[in-house]
Amino acid sequence: MVQKAKILLVDDRPENLLALEAILSALDQTLVRASSGEEALKALLTDDFAVILLDVQMPGMDGFETAAHIKRRERTRDIPIIFLTAINHGPHHTFRGYAAGAVDYISKPFDPWVLRAKVSVFVELYMKNCQLREQAALLRLQLEGGGKTTGADSKEPAGLLAELSARLAAVEEQAEALSKQLDDESADAAAVATAAHLERKLTGLRRALDALEPGTGSTSSVSSQN
Repeated sequence: MVQKAKILLVDDRPENLLALEAILSALDQTLVRASSGEEALKALLTDDFAVILLDVQMPGMDGFETAAHIKRRERTRDIPIIFLTAINHGPHHTFRGYAAGAVDYISKPFDPWVLRAKVSVFVELYMKNCQLREQAALLRLQLEGGGKTTGADSKEPAGLLAELSARLAAVEEQAEALSKQLDDESADAAAVATAAHLERKLTGLRRALDALEPGTGSTSSVSSQN
C-alpha cells in the first residue's frame, strides 16, 4: 500500500483553509491544517511534508518569518514552499517571497486548477524520492548482509538483485515520464531542478546496482552511492 504524502496548509483564516482543502482534496493526499506560523513549525517537528502552502499575511509570525525558520532547520529546509497572498505589493514583495525560500508566489484569488497542478508536481516528486530512498535502503541491506537472508521470504543474491533492478526500473520510468511532463508544461524552475536531482540520484543507484552483478568486479565502492 502506497503511503500518502502530507501537504501542510498554513493560514490564520479557517475559511481559507477550508477552500484549500476543497481544491486539493482531488489529489487524495493527507492535508494538515495550521492556523499560525508557530503551529506550522510545531507540525514540522514530527511529520514529513511534500509541500507547504503558506499564507503571507498572518498575525504574529507572518509567512516570511515562518519560511525563514523552516529554511534554517536541516530537517525542513528542502521542503518546497508556495506562498499565498491576498495583496500584491509589486515586484519587491514578490522578490521578498522568493528570497525567503519560496518556490512559487501566488496572489489570491488564484485559479484552483493551476494551484492543484503546481501542488501535484511537488507531491509526485516527493513520492519518487521516497521510492528512491526505499531502493537505496534495500541495496544497503543487501550489501551489509553479504547477500544472505533468512526466513520464509529469503532470496538468493541473484534473485534479490533482480527484484531490486526491477523496482528501480519502475522508478526510473516514472521519473523519466515526469521530467518530460515538466519540460512540456514549462514548469517552475525549482520543480525542474528537483526532478533533475532525482534523476542524478537514480543514475548513481543504477550504477551501484550494476556493480553488484556477477562478473562486474568489486563492490567496495558501492556503499558510497546515494
